[in-house]
Amino acid sequence: MKHTIIFAFLVVFITACGTNKKAEQKSEPEASSTIATFSDAQKANAAILVGRMEQQQVAAVLRVNGKIDVPPQNIVSISVPMGGYLKSTHLLPGMHITKGEVLAIIEDQQYIQLQQDYLSAKARVSYVENEFRRQKELNQSKASSDKVYQQADADYKSQKVLINALSQRLKLVGINPEKLNENNISRTINIYSPINGYVSKVNVNIGKYVSPTDVLFELINPTDIHLALKVFEKDLDKLHIGQKLVAYTNNLPDKKYNCEILLVAKDLTAERTADVHCHFEDYDKNLLPGMYMNAEIAVSNNKAWGLPVDAVVSFENKQYVFVELNAHQYEMVEVSTGNTENGFIEIIHSDKLEGKNIVTKNAYTILMSLKNRSEE
Repeated sequence: MKHTIIFAFLVVFITACGTNKKAEQKSEPEASSTIATFSDAQKANAAILVGRMEQQQVAAVLRVNGKIDVPPQNIVSISVPMGGYLKSTHLLPGMHITKGEVLAIIEDQQYIQLQQDYLSAKARVSYVENEFRRQKELNQSKASSDKVYQQADADYKSQKVLINALSQRLKLVGINPEKLNENNISRTINIYSPINGYVSKVNVNIGKYVSPTDVLFELINPTDIHLALKVFEKDLDKLHIGQKLVAYTNNLPDKKYNCEILLVAKDLTAERTADVHCHFEDYDKNLLPGMYMNAEIAVSNNKAWGLPVDAVVSFENKQYVFVELNAHQYEMVEVSTGNTENGFIEIIHSDKLEGKNIVTKNAYTILMSLKNRSEE
């Protein structure tokens, strides 16, 4: 019986020791799962560098997107005031045009009639004027009645009104009435470009009849294109007119375009956004209306404690840095990061890292070492 009791005691003791050893073995990786140890040779191969936090100017950046737009005053719709048949045009969408260039030639018999009416009215005005002067002299000498004089006066004034009206109609269709005579009557008129720019739409073809309400061509003056950004309601108070920003396309993210805010809209869409209109400081012909762009707006500029971007590593959706414990060991410490600018990242609540040496280069090498150890 005595031997049995001793044997049972030994079994319990050995089991307890084994449990303690397992607990120690289990806790040992947890205690060292955030600490990496490197020999001198390993440090040299990994090229690990350490440094301390620094204070720099960091701007909070608002990132938004939008598209290139053209103000209404830079879009020109070309139509024919009196209509007619399109005789010829050389325009194609995307073609560059200059101010005063002939865009199209329109022909119609009404232009012949208009010129005929003007020249006839101009020829008749001399007769009507002379008749008015004659009746005026006769009326003063009481040789004619007042009624006849008044009729001559009315005819003369009506004729001048008719000539002036026909003159304006000629100018409306592009015919100079001062150069018009019986020898240069034409059945066609030219449509001239009012701006320098390019053709965005061609809505007609040769031989088609166009009415005064039809838009033949749409022209765009691209020198004043602007960027229309969509900004959420919560960020509008951070923006102001004259504020600088940089924009870039998805295709060429490294090519930056400097812009300036011209207007912040005062109404919100159903998505709780407002349009912010920006002007490009330098025009680039590669920027076309409708092109989507991204923009970065610096909304504040404060001093902050931080580290080089390479010092911060991401693991399981968290941010970490490695603090040097001694010449061979580095501890993985979770941090909260803020804004990033020019390779510098802000460290929020940085008090626990002040005065400590932190790995600033090849921090991912240390992270991989810890991950490989945990998988063994």
